[in-house]
Amino acid sequence: MLKLPPFGRGQRIGLFGGSFNPAHQGHVEVALFALKCLQLDTVWWLVSPQNPLKDPSETDEYEKRLAATKQIAAHPRFVVTDLEKQIASRNTVQTLNSLSTALKSAHFVWIMGADSFRDLHRWRNWTKIARLVPIAVLARPGYAMRGLGGHTAIRFAKYRLPNERAGQLATCMPPAWVFISMPLRKESSTAIRQTRKAVSHSR
Repeated sequence: MLKLPPFGRGQRIGLFGGSFNPAHQGHVEVALFALKCLQLDTVWWLVSPQNPLKDPSETDEYEKRLAATKQIAAHPRFVVTDLEKQIASRNTVQTLNSLSTALKSAHFVWIMGADSFRDLHRWRNWTKIARLVPIAVLARPGYAMRGLGGHTAIRFAKYRLPNERAGQLATCMPPAWVFISMPLRKESSTAIRQTRKAVSHSR
């Protein structure tokens, strides 16, 4: 039986998915910014068993990533969950389908970076994702303009909310999305992994 974090009817919940390989302070800042701008009650961090668009050999074992994410996301309004591991999810549509009952009880928003939004059209059933849940796109270094000029932004252009209405996104009927500018940070999971590998090889 699927074990979800506790939540109440009508709550505003952000869904922040990713490999978090590893999770870092940049992820925390995105979640905090979304929490404030979207006027959310909580953010659920969904640690993915394996991103199908990434090389499995470059992904740390799941329990290690889950534990590290829990450690860095230690905030009273953050919940790090193994939901995607429970359902053996391989894609976001599968995850959202598993939440179909919850989606009718609370107001959920999918939180993603502009880099992921740029590539959303490569995700399985990507148009269905946009029709299942509102999407909050947060700026990422080097990806703001590319994200806003991508397939998804063009396909759903008429459903974009202006920044000043970001706080209303959670209660909007999908498709609905908003692009949120935020202070950019240099942290990158890829860069962290490369640094670790370099240090390991130099020993």
